[in-house]
Amino acid sequence: MARFVRWTALTVAAALLTAGCSSGSSDDGKGTAASPTGSSGESTSGLPPSLTAQELDWGDCKATADAPPPGDDWQCATLEVPLDWSKPEGTTIDLALIRAEATGDDRIGSLLFNFGGPGGSGVSTLPAYSSTVSVLHERYDLVSWDPRGVGGSEGIRCRGDKEIQTAEAVDPTPDTPAEKTAYFQDAADFGKGCEESAGKLMAHVSTTDTARDMDLMRQVLGDRKMHYFGISYGTELGGVYAHLFPKNVGRLVLDAVVDPSADAVGHARNQTLGFQRALDDYLESTGQDPQQGSQKIADLLERIDAEPLPTSTDRKLTQALALTGIILPLYSKSSWPALTSALEAADQGNGSELLALADAYNERDASGRYTTTTHSQRVISCLDDKQRPTPDEAEGLLAEFEKISPVFGTFLGWDTAGWCHDWPVAGQFDSPEVSAPGAAPILVVGNTGDPATPYEGARRMADELGKGVGVVLTWKGEGHGAYGSGSDCVDSTVNAYVLNGTAPKDGKVCS
Repeated sequence: MARFVRWTALTVAAALLTAGCSSGSSDDGKGTAASPTGSSGESTSGLPPSLTAQELDWGDCKATADAPPPGDDWQCATLEVPLDWSKPEGTTIDLALIRAEATGDDRIGSLLFNFGGPGGSGVSTLPAYSSTVSVLHERYDLVSWDPRGVGGSEGIRCRGDKEIQTAEAVDPTPDTPAEKTAYFQDAADFGKGCEESAGKLMAHVSTTDTARDMDLMRQVLGDRKMHYFGISYGTELGGVYAHLFPKNVGRLVLDAVVDPSADAVGHARNQTLGFQRALDDYLESTGQDPQQGSQKIADLLERIDAEPLPTSTDRKLTQALALTGIILPLYSKSSWPALTSALEAADQGNGSELLALADAYNERDASGRYTTTTHSQRVISCLDDKQRPTPDEAEGLLAEFEKISPVFGTFLGWDTAGWCHDWPVAGQFDSPEVSAPGAAPILVVGNTGDPATPYEGARRMADELGKGVGVVLTWKGEGHGAYGSGSDCVDSTVNAYVLNGTAPKDGKVCS
């Protein structure tokens, strides 16, 4: 079981599958960057010097569980942060950081990246993404980190690899009382495993905790303002940061925007709509009628539910794996041909290609080892989400969700209850607070064909950030995210904002 709000899956897929500007407000660039630590003053009060005055010991990066050493241009360090931000002088934990210093002479400061998840490793992902932002790299140190509970930052592992593979047989769309019992028992067992692994950290990995970590990071890096590029879940994190520290906002880009007004059920509803919309676009591109094509795929999934497909390995393609394999190529239009091939093979009784796609999304390597991304993702989102639908309430949503999508509706309907079922820690909010009165303009980038974070979330994020703060840039494209996806209009607009502080007119459209 995996909730489909991630960006890191897209970078995995890319490796596996190979595959006119008006201006608004501006600033002078130098005025928002690298000046002595703590000069803005908004977040320094109450923090001990042991935190704010710490010096980062940058050194060679080592291989991580997810990636080999990134090369000589990259440096790694650890940042000490409070376990509990209400007790900043208490127990601390270490966060793993990575950076590559600006390549040009006219340096602005640090540009932080969060690639989504929640639970994605910035330490592993940033080196692979750096070529996409090479223009920004000339004037910024590229910086990312593993958020608390992720990877090298006290990473949480909720179950072993064999247990994960065994759980692939659990039906995420239960049809019988026995399947329903097994589904929710598996969810509860996952939460218990997380609690055993995380201990006290379990209650301190929220988005709010990480936003506070970011501001300490800003200070220790020596930046007067926060310059930040958030993708997918990283947009929610950026919005929460802006709410907590509006006076510290420098140049924030939010791409592939999570709807901040949606609660847990609202997010599931949004994703049901977004993935079905992307699937419709894919089916049209192959000359199929979207309604008929969707029903054909839904029928295939029902057959797989009744009898999993054989593959070239000793594993079977279950309905959950098949659905995950369909999801992954929808993150990028360049992967649509792989989806066509995999669906054709599955229709002929061979589940190997869909299984390979599912394994890429679930970050399973050839030896059967899984990364911890999905573990961290669930621990963070369940700490954030206060809304906890019951199994009966989830079942009551099925008719509505199935009407939106015959392919994804049942899965995402049940997931509203299964994701955080019997979770050991209470959630913190129904929806995140992102209002940021007085903040500098924040660039909010929406893609009309985005499957995981539907386009409507961009306008809602801008509205909630506040008048004069949220500035929407629209791309009429496909896939998860817009920057670096092939639009010169999008890339040049974002570059002008990040490099020169020039925000476009709100509502600008790139086609």
